[in-house]
Amino acid sequence: MNTKLKEIIDNIEEKGCLYEDALKEARARQEVLAKPTGALGALEDISIQLAGITGKVKNSMKRQAVVIMSADNGVVEEGVASAPQSVTLSQTINFTRHYTGVSSMAKYFGIDLLVVDTGVKLAIPASLYTDEMIAYTAKMPHLTDKIVNRRIADGTRNLAKEPAMTEEEALRALMTGMEAAKAVKDCGYDIFGVGEMGIGNTTTSACVLAALCGKTGDDVVGRGGGLNDEGLAKKIHIVDEAIKGLDPGLVMDILTKTGGFDICAMTGAFLGAAYYRIPVVIDGYISAVAALCACRLAPNAINFMFGSHLSKEKGYLIAVEALGIKPYFNLGMRLGEGSGCPISFKIIETACATMNGMATFAEGAIDADYLEEGKKGNFF
Repeated sequence: MNTKLKEIIDNIEEKGCLYEDALKEARARQEVLAKPTGALGALEDISIQLAGITGKVKNSMKRQAVVIMSADNGVVEEGVASAPQSVTLSQTINFTRHYTGVSSMAKYFGIDLLVVDTGVKLAIPASLYTDEMIAYTAKMPHLTDKIVNRRIADGTRNLAKEPAMTEEEALRALMTGMEAAKAVKDCGYDIFGVGEMGIGNTTTSACVLAALCGKTGDDVVGRGGGLNDEGLAKKIHIVDEAIKGLDPGLVMDILTKTGGFDICAMTGAFLGAAYYRIPVVIDGYISAVAALCACRLAPNAINFMFGSHLSKEKGYLIAVEALGIKPYFNLGMRLGEGSGCPISFKIIETACATMNGMATFAEGAIDADYLEEGKKGNFF
């Protein structure tokens, strides 16, 4: 393993635990807030996990960002995608115009985007590029409103015929994700989400997931953006062939041979969240696969992750079950882009509001004796 990557992983495993004192204090506060214990369900769990991350019982998650990694995938030559690769270019540009699903939500809620080109095949106009992850204003630094140029190549190679990328390219992409997480930290954001754009990346993510979890193509392959029956059968076959002989324990080898620049960079962003101790939200299928890669490299990375929506993509449940994370809502979404993240941010804000603003029984002068029977299992 690369020396720098090993240092990152070792740091996460040494320092990436949740703060136990804050966890205990947060649990204790939830026990005495004016409600039956557990009545707020996942909102309680979220507030407690946040305390473990920050070391504070009361938290604010108002400064939010979504990091989007864009790249193309050579495997589309095999007919596994229903959309042309020109869509990757168009949507990467449209993120900065707030014309896409996630960017329209971000504009409405005042959420910042960090759009990174890690390997879009078609040329992005030079006027839209920047080499800086951070822009500066008179008041404070912020994430750039242009497309950050971290282009590794014009898309990956065709994984059905050869390894998708070299080891050096995979590491470059992963470190780009680490750099993005650092930018989020340096700009003072409280929380960020991880999304993507790349035609063909449901195929690459299916390969990575199948290899990590010992699954078949049929287990993990869906129709992506709308593949027909013939295309679906071919996609399943390609996944089955691509994962032959891969070792589930060699994450970087799996990413190198069957992944995409976007998935590698997203993996780095999830590792960066743990390394810099920032709460991070998983979007849908591709995001969940990248999160799983990060956790297989550094198990403590899971401590900093939060769910979002229940993706309709077939392999999603396999990925989140392997992670041990449950989605917070089901709107039938399957867009990608990080589109589940803004909605999840609002749920997480709600968790903070209840922890911060609710009175305890003592503060509210409420008689809590009626709950004692419920605690014995009689009522609740």
